[in-house]
Amino acid sequence: MARTAANVLLKPHLNQNGLKREDIKRNGYHNKREKDGPVTCVASRQHKQESFEQAPMYVAVMTYLGFGIVTLFGYFRDFLRAVGIEKCHLAQEREEQKDFVPLYQDFENFYTRNLYMRVRDNWNRPICSLPGPVFDVMERVSDDYNWTFRFTGKTLHNVINMGSYNYLGFAENNTDFMKPVAEKTSQYGVGVCSTRQEIGNLDIHEELEQLVATFLGVESSMTFGMGFATNSMNIPALVGKGCLILSDEVNHTSLILGARLSGATIRVFKHNSKSSNTLA
Repeated sequence: MARTAANVLLKPHLNQNGLKREDIKRNGYHNKREKDGPVTCVASRQHKQESFEQAPMYVAVMTYLGFGIVTLFGYFRDFLRAVGIEKCHLAQEREEQKDFVPLYQDFENFYTRNLYMRVRDNWNRPICSLPGPVFDVMERVSDDYNWTFRFTGKTLHNVINMGSYNYLGFAENNTDFMKPVAEKTSQYGVGVCSTRQEIGNLDIHEELEQLVATFLGVESSMTFGMGFATNSMNIPALVGKGCLILSDEVNHTSLILGARLSGATIRVFKHNSKSSNTLA
């Protein structure tokens, strides 16, 4: 590709107001005018400060205490399974495979069999409607403490969807969303079956990157498909040993992993802090 992230380092960048990128403050304000009031530039927009309530000390103590108690009970239940008092529902290797290297260590499954299994019914719930803001869930019950489930035939209606990746609403039955999706699918297909370096670079990719660059007020941009590897694999390609990464303390795991894999020096700063002395 002709345009890469390295382009942003070639010369001082000017946004649409003629301001250098170096003048942009870390608190999100591009200049004093923007802090005092809105301006017309797309790239200059006020940064909305967030505030989070700190958990009281007794809440933190009780949380750790609770994990400690369930961990002790987990070891006790493992002992009951070992002596045959409690039935073990886990998949086990056959006797003739005992001389081979085990497929997994027993302790690796400790959390799954003793902690997660107790609350497993809260996850992986089968749905029977479109995954919109609310959906219908198939009711299920367990007779063996969540090791197996059976359906009751009933449906729980209008359950709030708290775990969807349907960010753009394409999974909903909405003609306003579906029509442009259908048109673009007919024009470009459902995939390019190639990398962008070969024959997978479409005009809509170029248009998107130009739109992102204009929105951010930079010379050019690179866009990637959504996924964990976008951050974890591309950060090491952009920075390495001898570089400095300033990382927000609440960054996503993919950003943290990418920064660590890069070998660069990492300095963590407090979330939403304006002061430079908050660097760890």
